[in-house]
Amino acid sequence: MVNIYRILSLLLSYPSAELQAARAEIETALAGDVLTRTIDKKRAARLLEAVCDTDLYDAQERYVLLFDRTRSLSLHLFEHVHGESRDRGQAMVDLAAHYEEAGFNIAARELPDYLPLLLEFMSTRTPEAAAELLEQTGPILAVLRQRLDKRGSVYANAFWVLEALMKHTVDAAAVQPLLEQDEDDPTDLASLDRIWEDEAVTFLGNSGDAACGPDRLRTALRAHQRSVHNPPQTRE
Repeated sequence: MVNIYRILSLLLSYPSAELQAARAEIETALAGDVLTRTIDKKRAARLLEAVCDTDLYDAQERYVLLFDRTRSLSLHLFEHVHGESRDRGQAMVDLAAHYEEAGFNIAARELPDYLPLLLEFMSTRTPEAAAELLEQTGPILAVLRQRLDKRGSVYANAFWVLEALMKHTVDAAAVQPLLEQDEDDPTDLASLDRIWEDEAVTFLGNSGDAACGPDRLRTALRAHQRSVHNPPQTRE
């Protein structure tokens, strides 16, 4: 099962000539993954086909419009839960430290919450450890899948596979606050500028009760749900 994480990491990365050239190798790895369901391997294969059969520049443009210019589809997971900017920075530091402690080195310019990077890390863990991380990101992955489905994007296939790999169904109560966030239009540049000028976001609403390392994912989702359902009272 861990093998599929590495495959999905590649498929969710920025399209490149190297990725397209590795098509046969990826197809072989996918076919040899005996722990992944046939339907999920077909979903991954369909995404691989879409990435590799598309002109490289067109594939890159599609990727940028979806994931780089659409904040509500960002593959940087800490973008999807609101909080204080300093907490977001600390969450990044903690997750990077978790990688380092596990012997997984990342480049200085890489952000640790980037989903393809997290999936690559998960591919180096035991199935149990990888599954725990996957469960913690479940609500965000479910929201991304639903939003991509609404757009008819083939990239939704990757998130269908990730949801299928989870041991438990994603809690709808955890998903709803994220779904209630506004979705942005990547072609509306003025609106996009306003969205990116909004408050910085993180997985944490209160740094005081946060656990270290990847447990920040779970802690922050809970904090975010509390902030949505129990907004602060306005003083008279």
